[in-house]
Amino acid sequence: MTDNNYPQGTPPARQAGWFDPGIPNVQLIYVLYIVSFVVGITGLVGIILAYINRGRSEAWVETHYTWAIRTFWIGVLYGFISMLLMVVGIGFLLMLVVAIWVVVRCVIGLQAASRGEPIKNPTSWIL
Repeated sequence: MTDNNYPQGTPPARQAGWFDPGIPNVQLIYVLYIVSFVVGITGLVGIILAYINRGRSEAWVETHYTWAIRTFWIGVLYGFISMLLMVVGIGFLLMLVVAIWVVVRCVIGLQAASRGEPIKNPTSWIL
């Protein structure tokens, strides 16, 4: 005789963790992106988690994965362009603008995820 609350032969349902597809995972990805300004490797961990878990959850959560993946790659592109423009001097200012852009997109994503809302335009280049 067992004293568990589920029928015999069925395992208990596993709680969604930080690395499983879903809102906690999306929030972790956004936080990893923000922390990457201090510890650079965390941005790479975030993009890997986004690619691993994309396509494995509800449609509204998928908008967050699309937003997070595009935030990473567009940020890399803007950062590269800013780096090239450092030769002319304007790149330093643009690099600051790119950093603010990434943080704002992560904050927008975190707020929408905590409210349980999808990203309205996940393929946007701006905000």
